[in-house]
Amino acid sequence: MARLRLGPLLRYVDESSATVWVEASRPCTAQVRCADGSSGRARTFQICGHHYALVPVTGLTPGSATAYEVLLDGVRVWPLADSPFPPSAIRTPSYDDAARPIRIAFGSCRWAAPPADDHDPVGPDALDTLATELAAAPDAERPDVLLLLGDQVYADETSPATRRYLAARRDLRDAPGNQVADYEEYTRLYYESWLDPDVRWLLSTVPSCMIFDDHDVVDDWNTSASWLAEIRATAWWNERILSGLMSYWVHQHLGNLAPAELAADPLYAAVRADPDGTDVLREFAARADADATSVRWSYRRDFGRVRLLMVDTRAARVLAEADRSMLDPSEAAWLREQALESPGAYDHLLVGTSLPWLLPHLVHDAEGWNAALCRGERGARWARFGEKLRRRADLEHWAAFPASFDALTALIAEAGGGEGAPATVCVLSGDVHHAYVAEPAWPDDAPAPAARVLQLTCSPVHNSIPGSIKIGFRFGWSRFGRVLGRRFARHGRLAAPAVSWRKTGGPWFGNQLMTLTLHGRAARLRLQQAQAVPGGKARLRDAADSVLSE
Repeated sequence: MARLRLGPLLRYVDESSATVWVEASRPCTAQVRCADGSSGRARTFQICGHHYALVPVTGLTPGSATAYEVLLDGVRVWPLADSPFPPSAIRTPSYDDAARPIRIAFGSCRWAAPPADDHDPVGPDALDTLATELAAAPDAERPDVLLLLGDQVYADETSPATRRYLAARRDLRDAPGNQVADYEEYTRLYYESWLDPDVRWLLSTVPSCMIFDDHDVVDDWNTSASWLAEIRATAWWNERILSGLMSYWVHQHLGNLAPAELAADPLYAAVRADPDGTDVLREFAARADADATSVRWSYRRDFGRVRLLMVDTRAARVLAEADRSMLDPSEAAWLREQALESPGAYDHLLVGTSLPWLLPHLVHDAEGWNAALCRGERGARWARFGEKLRRRADLEHWAAFPASFDALTALIAEAGGGEGAPATVCVLSGDVHHAYVAEPAWPDDAPAPAARVLQLTCSPVHNSIPGSIKIGFRFGWSRFGRVLGRRFARHGRLAAPAVSWRKTGGPWFGNQLMTLTLHGRAARLRLQQAQAVPGGKARLRDAADSVLSE
């Protein structure tokens, strides 16, 4: 009899359809059956001995909520027997209902390792805490969608339990040591992350959108051309990158797509048609690694009059120093096309990018200075120093790709202006293990957007940051940090940025989630932090609550 190994994850949801992702223990037919009579079924496909299904559910009623169950070959496997959680449900929006707001929660960087005892060294998990609160009050306000902006798993920072598992498979004295090496080991990371009972229930009942960042593969992934050349020369990297891309496609990417996109996807069709889709998917991953333009990991979601553009800022990079870019030309063209399509068709534009666009001023200038050194602005000796510094200090955000920073800035101004301009343009990011709000201002002699533009950064969901780094980020926003940053900029012969910006909220440190509540042209931002409660479960504490537009 087939067993449920992982999931279910409720992924794509619109007014009348949804997709539910599962992993089963053997080949079978997965079925989702809803209390309102709607349903869907799909045959599993096989990758590396694992069996997955993405079940499309149709016939849902707009603006409704219906409990569902999962069956494998006709046997109910979800909800779990004796589950302490409320029934998992699919809640569909009704975009014609002007009275109903859209709530979008987001964050990044969840190191999923469970604590060895009741003490969690990095503090309570914000996703666990959200799940606990929703389970205790099933009818309370909840996110319509959860955006996970990178580092859903840590392939290069494994837990003690995972290291023991790795040591039972191979000799950890051989590279990559206690990091994951292949597809099977990647599945261990997803089990560790998504079998957490609270998170498992949460992801079964709140739709999710995901994008990778570096730790989903390895720290500093695609930071530079020389980094890539060095790592490709190692004996272990090829298996790591292929396994990372394959497992991301299976566990995260498929669920980002609408049922119509899935039906038109030739790779998805080929994998499902083959009794064992491993070779088909492996060939795809090899092409994606060799030629970033052969695949698009970025995607668009529309939630009524809210447009989300989730942008790949890792695999789509151009790394040659003379032509360094965060996005290759085809990816940049896609982003521009999606942002500018049908002016007036949306009230809010959300750009999801794991890496922040606007950073503390000192950090921004240091990254631009470093990019100038690495491309030879101050000679070969400085260039060698710059490359070492880039890797050691993770200087690889939008500011480290100055032409891309300028292009994104110009696109935001264009998308946020003109007839039918949206009320807000928000860049949603994570990565930097703290949260803040930054707001840009355009010079008087430059076209400025009518929309309110904001950088909203929220990280981590469950991780930590050294005290010295906290001090550094605070200093980076300070007046003295700006002065030091300008010195870096002068040494690198950098032009002034096209915009100035100021911090309007934060920095906040801790395990946290941000939620945007969008209602017509109104927007409200709420930041909640997971706070330990003596003798009990953690709770979410409001750290900020502000109106962005009215």
